[in-house]
Amino acid sequence: MEMMLIMLPMGGNSTWMWVAFIALAVLSLIVSKSFQSKFKKYSKIPMNYGMTGREVAEKMLYDNDIHDVRVVETGGMLTDHYNPTNKTLNLSHEVYHGNSVAAAAVAAHECGHAVQHATGYAWLSLRSTLVPTVSISNHLVMWVLLAGMLLVNKLGATLLLIGIVLYALTTLFTFVTLPVEVNASKRALVWLESRGVTSPETHRYAESALKSAAHTYVVAALTSLATLLYYIMVYLGRR
Repeated sequence: MEMMLIMLPMGGNSTWMWVAFIALAVLSLIVSKSFQSKFKKYSKIPMNYGMTGREVAEKMLYDNDIHDVRVVETGGMLTDHYNPTNKTLNLSHEVYHGNSVAAAAVAAHECGHAVQHATGYAWLSLRSTLVPTVSISNHLVMWVLLAGMLLVNKLGATLLLIGIVLYALTTLFTFVTLPVEVNASKRALVWLESRGVTSPETHRYAESALKSAAHTYVVAALTSLATLLYYIMVYLGRR
């Protein structure tokens, strides 16, 4: 989770902000560890009929009448994602070959994004529109903010304001991501249950895993918002 802060001394009135950052950092660690722990635990619980993540993904795509998306294996751990540009569903080795509840849940979640794309889900369209701008912003924002924080003249204030606008785009992106991820999980869980891919017991585990994953996005969004407020406070303190 990103927490890009250039920490400079601030007045005593900013104590609550420091407390908020520390609390969010601790919360982020707890949420991340919880998700990793659940993924590891549910990776040991086999799926009904021994379906692998790849098979779950291919079946969900077929059931949603999506035939132009390829399911491929990608490197790394928990690097699973749907790429709307080339219409590929990229599953990590553990998910692609795994026949566990965790693998099925993650594969179905990523398929949820493919279904969103196929049905023109508005929040996904908005996020996709923001990607190019946010990508450019992320390459510039750290240096612009650094220059703005170090320079105490009028130019520094201007750069700081520009940096705040750039960082606001990142914050907006994290909040737009929330409904996209939650909706993808909802679609995944409905399909897993309605098609009998999960049993009542395994479905409960799949739901727990996806809820835990969603919490990581919530914390990321809150941290980004807190960071944005920090820079705004610095800017207002100079005026």
